[in-house]
Amino acid sequence: MENVQLTGEMIVVLALLGFTVFMFVAEVLRVDLVAILVLVIIGILGQLPGLESLASEGKLFSGFSSNAVMSIIAVMIIGSGLDRTGIMNKLAAVILKYGGAREIRITAIISGTVGIVSSFMQNVGAAALMMPVASRISVRSGFPLSRLLMPLGFCAILGGTVTMVGSSPLILLNDLILHSNGDLPESHRIRTFDLFDVTPVGLTLVATGIVYFALFGRWVLPSAPKRDAAAAGQSMAEYLKATYKLKADLVEVIVPAGNILVGQTIDDIMNAHHLYIVGTQYAGQKVIAPRLDTEILTPCRLAILGRKKVIEQICDIYGLKVLPRLDVFTEDFSPVRAGVAEIVVPPGSAVIGKTARDLRLRGSFGMSLLAIHRAADTMSLVETEDHHAVRIGKVPLQAGDTLVVHTPWDMLIRLKSNRDFVIVTSDFPQDDLRPKKVGWAVLFFAVALGLILFTDMRVSLCLMTGAVGMIIARVLTMDEAYRAVSWSTVFLLASLIPLGAAVQNTGTAAWIAQHVIALLEGWPVWSLQAGVAVLATAFSLVMSNVGATVLLVPLAISIALATGGDPALFALTVAISTSNSFIIPTHQVNALIMGTAGYRVVDFLRAGGVMTVLFLVVSQAMIHLVF
Repeated sequence: MENVQLTGEMIVVLALLGFTVFMFVAEVLRVDLVAILVLVIIGILGQLPGLESLASEGKLFSGFSSNAVMSIIAVMIIGSGLDRTGIMNKLAAVILKYGGAREIRITAIISGTVGIVSSFMQNVGAAALMMPVASRISVRSGFPLSRLLMPLGFCAILGGTVTMVGSSPLILLNDLILHSNGDLPESHRIRTFDLFDVTPVGLTLVATGIVYFALFGRWVLPSAPKRDAAAAGQSMAEYLKATYKLKADLVEVIVPAGNILVGQTIDDIMNAHHLYIVGTQYAGQKVIAPRLDTEILTPCRLAILGRKKVIEQICDIYGLKVLPRLDVFTEDFSPVRAGVAEIVVPPGSAVIGKTARDLRLRGSFGMSLLAIHRAADTMSLVETEDHHAVRIGKVPLQAGDTLVVHTPWDMLIRLKSNRDFVIVTSDFPQDDLRPKKVGWAVLFFAVALGLILFTDMRVSLCLMTGAVGMIIARVLTMDEAYRAVSWSTVFLLASLIPLGAAVQNTGTAAWIAQHVIALLEGWPVWSLQAGVAVLATAFSLVMSNVGATVLLVPLAISIALATGGDPALFALTVAISTSNSFIIPTHQVNALIMGTAGYRVVDFLRAGGVMTVLFLVVSQAMIHLVF
């Protein structure tokens, strides 16, 4: 290998690398702002004499049009389109069905699923498509999203090692080997790898990730960041207690056939026992916010809001069964579909002087009135520590009253155009689901996936084809597509790409590799291979995994030929180890999940540090065992 001398440009690049890592870890500024700052510094330094190799003026912002960044934008739009049809809710329901109420099982199912999906498509695409599912599972199960997304992201990265088309480095590997064979005699030609040659290694790595989080997740994963009380995702009971001191639980109850409640009306039961019946299911038909004159027919199920102890006592009296958690009503009362809202009666409103019964809030608007907040007083059907229960359905409304209602979000959106009410609540999903578009969404997702697997088109073009198709088919609008993109993620990745290019263009990468190889000279072959794995891991943290692979595969082959090692396995070690990128959020998948889950760099250091070591040990052991 040609001797590489340290230059002034290399010193500047090494200083920039150190500065970037320090700023990421110290978190003095947001990580996306740090990335933009580094981009600006590179651009300015590149104008100085002797530092031109840091960045050419025409390519400084090329990261924004890179294959990786455009792929992320497209896959976020595709994921949003699939989510808009409600298909992600159904997938979340299936995972919850088999995962039960245990975080470990749900995490394992999500992680295993994304690991398999990322075996055949870009790992960032697999992660982006599963993120809406994880979000739905989080709000329906109560498990913090921050404890679901990191296992999902890490296993998406690990899944890229399961097949030879699972990640860009493995896709490049055979081409790099064939290029090296052109300079070798026939007897020393290096073998290439078939599609599933690496599958035992990749599956073991995915399994390692799942077991790691199952055993140590409670210690290495961050707990949920605190959110505003009115934020979507908080349970109705928590919100009512925190805001209005109403102690209430949402409980699902089974009313058996022939029960003595047959013939009683919803209104009778609510007023007699000071609780809210906010949902019914009879003969397979569910009604949310049923009419007050609805009669009980059995067998049926009721969704009841009230003090759980009181509900259980009433159920004992009437012979009803209280379920430990919501079952058939889970989706209807999930925070992504419905929740608590505040509606103010403005002066001059036509509803002043009328009661909730007069307005038929349930029948006309699908809303259950939970409380009326007037001045400093809160009136509700449920007895509180400060106030007795009040039959709020018969209370005449006054100007300035705040109606606390439980409502499906789509009904609240419709009410916004009614001038007799002022919607105070703003933090709720205001985009309607489009289940009728599920066929178009699945079609264009399949088109994008098919183009990736069976054509030589750039991945970003394949994915953008699917994204544009969904927009044209009106699965989502153009404005919704813009909102679906996490622009902080886009700027983080696009701004870091020039740093990786500077590491390679200035010869800094070759200089680092040269000194590491010199350090390993004279070591046993197995330790040399392990050293190459560590080197590839380090390079993948500061430059693209493709760039690291292109640079290190020829070096690894040279080391193997000079020391009697197997050059094919040394090359494979590089291609697999460049996926070992968990410590800082420079990998596309890590950048994708960081903002959504509210992770900090220290979270990646804590969980990713152990995962990095496990990856090195397991991958090397499996490569030696399988090959």
